[in-house]
Amino acid sequence: MPSNLSRREVLKAGSAAVLLGASQLKPAFSQSRSAHVTIANASGALNQTMTALMRSMKYLESFGLSPELLEVADGTRIMGAIVGGSADLSAASGFNQVFPAVEHGAKLKIIGGGALIPTVALYTGKPYINSLKDLEGRTVASGSIGALVYQLIVVLLRKYNVDVSKVKFVNIGSSADGFRAVSQGTVDAGMAAAALIPNASHYNARLIPHGNLAVELPDYTYQGAWTSDKTIATNRDVLVKTLAAYAKLYRFVQSPQSKDPFIAARKSAFPSAPVEEHVAEWNFLQQYKPFAVNLALTPERLVKIQQLNIDFQVQKAMLPFAQVADMSLAADAVKLLR
Repeated sequence: MPSNLSRREVLKAGSAAVLLGASQLKPAFSQSRSAHVTIANASGALNQTMTALMRSMKYLESFGLSPELLEVADGTRIMGAIVGGSADLSAASGFNQVFPAVEHGAKLKIIGGGALIPTVALYTGKPYINSLKDLEGRTVASGSIGALVYQLIVVLLRKYNVDVSKVKFVNIGSSADGFRAVSQGTVDAGMAAAALIPNASHYNARLIPHGNLAVELPDYTYQGAWTSDKTIATNRDVLVKTLAAYAKLYRFVQSPQSKDPFIAARKSAFPSAPVEEHVAEWNFLQQYKPFAVNLALTPERLVKIQQLNIDFQVQKAMLPFAQVADMSLAADAVKLLR
């Protein structure tokens, strides 16, 4: 989100929810339908599998909820839906845009963690790219300038002394679009799920050395749960139950018992993908255990994201934890699992 965005423009972002389409989004649940919840999550490959698994395991329904799960490619559209009230929360998406929005007057809160580490990696299909340094003078699919994936790529490149001013960043859509461009050879590098590392050659791609962000940037929170102050005030109980369902999902998927249900869910999301790819993603989750099983995020984690925003000039100043986060909902959600 540009740093010169006015308070009025941020608040008007709620109107962007219409981009999701009237047929996709329903009005925020009311007292007459207090069990209904609309969840707008990022549409990455792992999230699509997690959504399929959530549906098959019926964790949301186990807490008395009637869920509507939306997969949204654009973080701006998630923001618009939450600000405008067409979605009740996002349970699994990047939240770096929340801070500048709050800075400009939006009433939003981060209420829990999702993926605590980046679950993506940087790939190439070019024989001349054998190090991150080789990306100088090359094209990298990174999403929009200032977005979390862009920021993480830049942080990774700087870690290995790459002159990012010599890198041409291009926004060609989602990470899936970027990886497709890598596979087709139209860009020199791009992000995709780290779980693809063992099978990247199937797509004419390979991991760039030191390109696994789960290893290289373990302190940067990749996804979390967030909502509006209004929804917290009017529908706290439903939010708490939703978070509890996600905590239940995170605990299950990182356990050995989840293998067959996870692979079945991934097959339903990606029916044409080879079996070894489904297994590789499950193995990735067992090795790295990325999900916040106890939901809460520490102030230190939010400081890191805010510092990135400030460094990239999408946010002017560090905001207090209490202004941007409310972890009491996460605490109450975990109590429901005991």
